[in-house]
Amino acid sequence: MTAPDELTYERASERIGRSMVVIAVIGTAVAFAARGWTWGAGFLLGSLISGLNFQWLRRLVESLGGRNISDRPRVSHRGVFLALRYLLLGGTAYAILRYSPISLTAVIIGLFVLIGAVFVEVAFEIVYARK
Repeated sequence: MTAPDELTYERASERIGRSMVVIAVIGTAVAFAARGWTWGAGFLLGSLISGLNFQWLRRLVESLGGRNISDRPRVSHRGVFLALRYLLLGGTAYAILRYSPISLTAVIIGLFVLIGAVFVEVAFEIVYARK
């Protein structure tokens, strides 16, 4: 009974990853066309950070689920890494705000790419739900 759930998780995470790429490309093009390179670069950077966060969360879920889908060895200091990632993201945001002409607003909007991809996945699951 657990096999269908694992397949559903694998498929859903792959679809979310693909949706994130599509949303990032379209969003970067729209931001570049509407506001120039500073907004396009900002949205792209936010999208990349969002994608990195998705990969980290996916690895966390895989390590908690008892099966490591990516077949990587488990790391015992996972909690420390989870705390440090937010420092890394905060430091990146500070550097953008302080030293770069890239729009911080566009970076923050780009961070929502994962949420948009999850909404796309929810809509997909609702439309194509199997009973």
